[in-house]
Amino acid sequence: MNNNSDNSELIKCDVCLKEVPISGAKSVETSDYVAHFCGLDCYDKWLKKTDEEKQSIGEKKQ
Repeated sequence: MNNNSDNSELIKCDVCLKEVPISGAKSVETSDYVAHFCGLDCYDKWLKKTDEEKQSIGEKKQ
């Protein structure tokens, strides 16, 4: 009998696009979608980028 436990679904990290098992991916729910990350480093990069984009939008409104 073949008991292969490595048959989980893969998902791409939203930052580096590395494919990781969905069971091991970090995720965060945003207002419009769920983002997946291969680890905390990519999550931090994504968070910094979104913060910079929010500041940029705020500066344009003023």
